[in-house]
Amino acid sequence: MQRALSTHLLVNHHLTTVWLDRIWDAGIPLVEIFCARQHLDYRDKTQITELGYWFRDSELKVHSLHSPMYSDDAWGRTGPDSVMDITEPIKIKRIQIVEEIKRAIEVAEIVPFRYLIQHLGVSGEEFDERKVEAGFASLEEISHFARQRGVEVLLENTPNALASAQRLRYFFEATHLKLNVCLDVGHANMSEGVEAAYRLLAPRIRSTHIHDNDGKMDLHLFPFVDSGGTINWESTMDVLRSAPADQYPMLLELRCAPDVERPVESARRVFEHLEKLSSNGHES
Repeated sequence: MQRALSTHLLVNHHLTTVWLDRIWDAGIPLVEIFCARQHLDYRDKTQITELGYWFRDSELKVHSLHSPMYSDDAWGRTGPDSVMDITEPIKIKRIQIVEEIKRAIEVAEIVPFRYLIQHLGVSGEEFDERKVEAGFASLEEISHFARQRGVEVLLENTPNALASAQRLRYFFEATHLKLNVCLDVGHANMSEGVEAAYRLLAPRIRSTHIHDNDGKMDLHLFPFVDSGGTINWESTMDVLRSAPADQYPMLLELRCAPDVERPVESARRVFEHLEKLSSNGHES
């Protein structure tokens, strides 16, 4: 599996080419850009154009863009209207959310990327058939808009009653949407478990999010570095390696860590640990 890194690691910093240089210099060939407006303001033409020029001449490639979760630059703290939930049952609100996501997808016209990683519902969302219908309507429009720009939408398994791996299977069966998925290992650890989630979604997996947690909170811990993680990385890597090497990358989505002096270098060391795990559960 190729190495890939989400800029979630740097999400509270304005994304500049300096950070991208550091990622490439760490031996990481693919990046997922986390679309949060304090980090990547998809409405800021100056920032997007600067990144476009840089990527045009760079060997670092954008594997994916994480769809915005909030329309503000403060993690939704400006109010409930800033939360971007594509399962919003009220049509006029949902249309506004979909239009905002389209503005993020338009980044692909200047900074090409292959996948848009999309949440279905928000953390803790309860199951509701109306939200399934709303999610279907949103994704039909988002997917069509994305395909016109060479982008494929991937649904991410998330810790709620709409988008666990089991619920995503139900969603696909109920809507007949032919979408693939991003397997979030940390989120699976909070729900069915990594191996069970993988079995449920395996044929559709096109990307990953790799991070650790305590099984209860979505902490995005550094494997092998942070304390409190509960994922069995030996068995997880065996499961991930069971697919063809080119089906998906090994993509780290780690916490923004002000206590870590060199976060990109720390991510590089995580890759090295994961790659050294042999099939018998020990470092080779």
